[in-house]
Amino acid sequence: MSTEEATPDALDRYHIAILAELQRDARQSNAELAQRIGLSAAPTWRRVKWLEDQGYITGYRAELDRRKIGLGVLAFVRVDAERSAGAATKALEDEIRRLPEVIACHYISGTGTFELQVMATDLDAFSRFSINTLLKLPNVKDIHTSFSLGEVKAGGALPLGHLKD
Repeated sequence: MSTEEATPDALDRYHIAILAELQRDARQSNAELAQRIGLSAAPTWRRVKWLEDQGYITGYRAELDRRKIGLGVLAFVRVDAERSAGAATKALEDEIRRLPEVIACHYISGTGTFELQVMATDLDAFSRFSINTLLKLPNVKDIHTSFSLGEVKAGGALPLGHLKD
């Protein structure tokens, strides 16, 4: 396998099949994966290793049921920050990365600067986190919160249809 540049064009049908299968079940053995994609074990392993080395696969993790571990609240928090200085925004980004309650953060267009997904055990815990942590972060002007009332789809695999020949 060559060390071509890591772009979508560098992927063949086996790479794409590996990515799809591993998103579906990352715990399957290499032998199971090889059987599912129609290759033998050795080239399958080399392709998985190449996908990891090139940064297509960035890690493996277990998906947890947030409710079973006591995280009953999922909040979407728009953070309005002062955009006056790049260093101040960088400091805010660094602080957000350190917060385990924040499971995702996106720099957004339109109204607001960041959109956070925040987990908490209950509304009281979220309220304390908002007042004692989020509002005290550097460069934060205001926050606006919406709460998830029910999940329609979560933890979805990335779409790969655009990669197929």
